[in-house]
Amino acid sequence: MKEIFHHQNHHDQSKIPFRLNFIFVVVGLLFAVLIGQLAYLQVLNGPQFRAEVNRSDNTIKTGNVQRGMIYDSQGRLLVGNKSHRAITYTKNFGQTPSKMYKTANRLSDFIKVPKAALTKRQKADYYLASPAHSKAVMSKINVNKKSESQTYNRELSYVKNSGKIHFTKKMKNAAEIYRTMNGAYQLSTTNIKSSNVKGKELAEVGEHLSEMLGVHVGTSWSRQYPQGKSIQTLAGTVSSEKAGLPSGEVNELTSEGYSRNDSVGQSFLEQEYEPALRGTKSQTQVRVMGGNKVSSEVKKYGGKKGDNLQLTINGKFQKQLQRLVKQADQGGVGESNGAYAVVMNPNNGDIIGMAGVNRKPSSGKETPNDLGAINSDIVMGSVVKGAMVSGAFMDHVITPTNSTMEDKPITTNGTTKYSWFNHGGGSDIPVTASDALEVSSNSYMMQLAMKEAHFHYHYDGNFDAVGPSIFNTLRGYFNQFGLGVKTGIDLPGETTGIKGPSGPGDVQQALDESFGNYDAYTTIQLAQYMSTIANGGYRLQPHIVKAIRGTGHDGKLGRVEYSVEPNVLNEIPMTAAERRVVKDGLYKVVHGTNPYKTGISLDQIHPEVSAKTGTAETYFHHQKTVTLSLASFAPSNHPQVVVALAIPNLPESAETNNINLAKEIYKAYWADVAAKSQA
Repeated sequence: MKEIFHHQNHHDQSKIPFRLNFIFVVVGLLFAVLIGQLAYLQVLNGPQFRAEVNRSDNTIKTGNVQRGMIYDSQGRLLVGNKSHRAITYTKNFGQTPSKMYKTANRLSDFIKVPKAALTKRQKADYYLASPAHSKAVMSKINVNKKSESQTYNRELSYVKNSGKIHFTKKMKNAAEIYRTMNGAYQLSTTNIKSSNVKGKELAEVGEHLSEMLGVHVGTSWSRQYPQGKSIQTLAGTVSSEKAGLPSGEVNELTSEGYSRNDSVGQSFLEQEYEPALRGTKSQTQVRVMGGNKVSSEVKKYGGKKGDNLQLTINGKFQKQLQRLVKQADQGGVGESNGAYAVVMNPNNGDIIGMAGVNRKPSSGKETPNDLGAINSDIVMGSVVKGAMVSGAFMDHVITPTNSTMEDKPITTNGTTKYSWFNHGGGSDIPVTASDALEVSSNSYMMQLAMKEAHFHYHYDGNFDAVGPSIFNTLRGYFNQFGLGVKTGIDLPGETTGIKGPSGPGDVQQALDESFGNYDAYTTIQLAQYMSTIANGGYRLQPHIVKAIRGTGHDGKLGRVEYSVEPNVLNEIPMTAAERRVVKDGLYKVVHGTNPYKTGISLDQIHPEVSAKTGTAETYFHHQKTVTLSLASFAPSNHPQVVVALAIPNLPESAETNNINLAKEIYKAYWADVAAKSQA
């Protein structure tokens, strides 16, 4: 018995260490797994999880800032900001539709917002934000086995289509407030009412702020124009907070930090320089505890007002230019549908003034259209002949010492074309390249085109045989001066002009192309072309913004953040002698001795002007018209300013509208711009 007991006792004792060892092994393995998991979480994926915690615990609340302003070249304020008292709303954490519904209704007791064309969906969203309304609608629809989104869509459909829900004026007012609140991003501030806020409304809202979570009394800004709204045709517009972001750009702009109801530049300078003008929103770090409860707020960044634009435009001269352009097109002159002018510094690309007007021929009604100078494509006529002669020099078909040809009617393929002074061939005269510019010889330009096409002229020859490649040759030289290509001006919406058909059946029209009566160009292209001649062969990119500047302590223009420097797009490969011939021809247009010179009355302008006029035979609504143009620079010896203009579709009898307008523009320039810069 003792033996048996002893044996069993020994056997049991031997089992204990084994069990303990097994437990130790299991525990060790568990610790190893735990340590491995901790390493996985902390070492390999620690940054990711810390970021997740940070995102959920720390959030940035943003606030809007004042938009940058726009000044003219002399520092005069053209576009400023007018401050308004505003009722604002910040969408905090935990703002459920029912809470916003309650706040919107309470706020509606104190303020009246502008009427809006609320959609059926917006009305339904407001109506269903009420728990009582939602419950009542739920009782009338079948929601069995439907997801939450499907159920809500059923509710929306019922409210929109039942026709049984009548919205009172007060409900519509509250619905508009709710729409604005609901459209705001979390922790972003939006304006519920930003203009025409009455003193009584401010007082009552301020008295009941504790009852309306997220509602505050703040400040908003709207654009104002101290020098008059005429500058708005260049400055552009800014969307209202009510309109919000343009529908086609919502995704792009929200990715850049905009809220859906932020204001944004919609056109022209406001759009082109939006990144500078918008400023940087204020940032407040919000710490959230327990899901949706804000535990603290710390202002991290006070925001920065938008930077200011200083333009190359002289505000006083710009108003004068707008007035002169409008006068040039007044009086119900035939089919005329507008007038455009650009004044530019040929040495740095500064646009000193740019103006335009549209005219409706049937009624004579005019509307400002300054941007027509960069996007209205016009067949300009002989004004482009300086580029044609330059191209012939570059193509080596003439030289400064060998350029004489006879002005005579040109007949090809059964069609005769001639210069304005030599219809019947009774005024055949020898002309050099500079003479051809002086008298505006169409014949000379056509003969240049033939030489460039390697076509030996004879009466009624087959010019079609040269093929359509002649268009590429002519346009290639024109493009070097900026004709038929974008100039690169810092405004949206610039066009390249219009190319006429240039297939095998259109080759005859290349002769019209040579003297400017085929392709269409813009007025800004004329200005760039003439500037290239004036400055010695450098095609400069025109610009309307001189600098981006901060704001000083006095609220006015501050230090320069960015300055626009002259940008050479290309250089014309001509010799000094060749350039002298072209410049001499443009000088002779005004000051020459030939009785056929075309710019005779411009010789009254001082300092001396060099120019090229243009008259194109055009059609408007099947009526034969003429388009008058002009491109010029002054002083002739040391050019400081270029004036380019176009008045399309005038009566056939019109002759000097372009010259008269140019004279008035130069008079205003020397009085308002040059005199002030030299003072």
